[in-house]
Amino acid sequence: MLPVTLVLGGARSGKSRYAESLIEAVGGGNYIATADVRDDEMKDRIRLHRNRRGKAWHTVEAPLDLAGALGDAARTARPVLVDCLTLWLANLTHHQRDTDAAIATLIATLTDMDVPVVLVANELGLGIVPENALARRFRDAHGQMNQAMAAAASRVLFVAAGLPLVLKDERS
Repeated sequence: MLPVTLVLGGARSGKSRYAESLIEAVGGGNYIATADVRDDEMKDRIRLHRNRRGKAWHTVEAPLDLAGALGDAARTARPVLVDCLTLWLANLTHHQRDTDAAIATLIATLTDMDVPVVLVANELGLGIVPENALARRFRDAHGQMNQAMAAAASRVLFVAAGLPLVLKDERS
């Protein structure tokens, strides 16, 4: 497995399950969850993800300090899965954090990782243009984040209907 793999896809595309399978293939690892529980529906989604993962994972909640959580997880010498960058960016936006600085810090942290990292993010640019300015700004910032993460990653996959399509692979 390469140092940084980015797994992109639409909502319910199978991207999380696919990303989990990459790390389960090497015996499991650290799962950094970025969801910030704000309602019962999100609670149910988190419960389903946890139940699916099982005991091969050590879960850390990191809705804002993703770089710090990655640094801590790297000390365990086990692979790391981050699910997901989209929710992390939404949390940063909600808490009025400097998203550009946070993304730059995350990329710097990723370049120093000596364990494999799999990042999961939604692909928001394939849908309709949002009708309000805030949603358009978020979509644009998200697209910029995905581009920066893809540039930093050694491997980038796009998952649709549970099937991966390789967009970038520096193994060859």
